[in-house]
Amino acid sequence: MVWEQQCTLVVMLTTLVERGRIKCHKYWPDLYETDTYGHLQVSCVRQKETPSFAFREFTLINTQNREERHISHMQYLAWPDHGVPDEASDFLTFVQRVRRSRDGMVEPTVVHCSAGIGRTGVLVLMETAMCLVEAHEPVYPLDLTRDMRDQRAMLVQTPSQYKFVCEAILKVYNEGIVKPLPEYQRCLTTTV
Repeated sequence: MVWEQQCTLVVMLTTLVERGRIKCHKYWPDLYETDTYGHLQVSCVRQKETPSFAFREFTLINTQNREERHISHMQYLAWPDHGVPDEASDFLTFVQRVRRSRDGMVEPTVVHCSAGIGRTGVLVLMETAMCLVEAHEPVYPLDLTRDMRDQRAMLVQTPSQYKFVCEAILKVYNEGIVKPLPEYQRCLTTTV
């Protein structure tokens, strides 16, 4: 899928094992190693980990035509095994890093957790809310969640996830973590 859709960024919101259960299979090689999947060769050329995040760079080579692509892999490690984070700061830092990585990108981004609906939905809703704040637009989390669920059933899977993302949106707004962009403010003053 990454090759076919020409993705250059993969965002992973789970660890490989949680509470003794496999949540996601490791689909990348260790640092400085190469694995082959069909006609695609994947090499991990860079890796940096903090307690909350892992950042990796992969080289992906199509062995049929020798075409080479570079993929960034960002993994959020601080989501607890059960429930939601107690505090949104680490998550918001991660979302901001994802947003900076996507700045100017036209290729689609792959976002996944284990089932693809809970944590993935939280990240998509949070990023959408941040974009709306920048565009000086109102943020209605319930409406956004309903719209997202038209595309993928059950996004933002649990009430605790919904509450967490709503509190994170308030934090972003109240603390000025994301602000309306000047180009949108100019549009508002000239159209009012």
